Amino acid sequence: MQIGLVGLQYSGKSTLFNTISKKTSELSQAKEEATIEVVKVPDERLDKLTSIFNPKKQVNATIEVFDIPGLKMSEDNKVKITSGFLSGVKNNDALFYVIRGFNDDGVAHPMNSINPKRDIEFLNTEFLLTDMAFLESRLEKLKRDILKLKDDKVKRELSLLEKCLAHCETESPLNTLQLDESEIKLLSGYQLLTLKPLAIAINYDENSIPDVDNQIEQLKKEFEKSKAYIIPFFAKIELELSKLNDDDRAVFMQDYGIKESALNRILRISYELLGLHSFFTVGEDECRAWTIKKNFTAQQAAGVIHTDFYNKFIRAEVVHYNEFLKHGSFSKCKEAGTWRLEGKDYIVKDGDILNIRHS
Repeated sequence: MQIGLVGLQYSGKSTLFNTISKKTSELSQAKEEATIEVVKVPDERLDKLTSIFNPKKQVNATIEVFDIPGLKMSEDNKVKITSGFLSGVKNNDALFYVIRGFNDDGVAHPMNSINPKRDIEFLNTEFLLTDMAFLESRLEKLKRDILKLKDDKVKRELSLLEKCLAHCETESPLNTLQLDESEIKLLSGYQLLTLKPLAIAINYDENSIPDVDNQIEQLKKEFEKSKAYIIPFFAKIELELSKLNDDDRAVFMQDYGIKESALNRILRISYELLGLHSFFTVGEDECRAWTIKKNFTAQQAAGVIHTDFYNKFIRAEVVHYNEFLKHGSFSKCKEAGTWRLEGKDYIVKDGDILNIRHS
């Protein structure tokens, strides 16, 4: 799973990146290439299982976070979407706009004022125009090809891209267009920007804390049709909090009124955006969290562990984490009837503990 942090320069994007990746490197606004970090997904359930089984190692699920260079404004308030920027964005599974909501006299906003609504609209428009330019170019090529080739696939693609372009021309992002699975699969290779799941993170300072809830609610109303998550965060505060031990961090978060860390909030929303959840495998060697799509079957989940487990799947031994914690052991779960054998079509639930039987 890959998520990309995108935004204008001086939005606090790199500060957020350093916070969730727990990096201590010096921040730079001048970089021209994306910075990538593999981040462990914290999971209290996995921590508890590890304390019970005491394995040789604990393996958390991971997520790749891309800090994509901030978009630069020219003197005439125009931004140039470069090929370098697109290469940093296109392969991400979901995007997070990082929007500036804080005042800092020492660092001027590229547009010379703080206005999150304007900045969100600006990014939406630029990404939409980029998609429209691609669609128009691709359609021209397909129309030439259709004269030479008697190919139904080209006709289907042409029809789909015309539908996408017509939707974009209504100033609507492609992630609000109703598409079936075959259409999504056909579009997946194009990495269209507005087709990607989107969340919007507004970066506030501590002086804004009393007004944040009202501001976020107003923005949610303004962008209700975009289907984007909109959340607040406090980059400078949370960067400092990330350097503290667990006990001190909890105290300071309470003092600031921060209920959830930026890392947990972004990871949770990323899972929701992409329709993901986790199951666990446990034992003396390791306790591990595995990330899968919701509605994955037991056989598909087994294939995430190892291809052979998919091909040679027989049964899955299953107990939910909550039931295991309630009863304390597999043997007591069997006695209570919560441990069971499931076939290949069983839909794996978030928090299931699986043991795969295979030939």
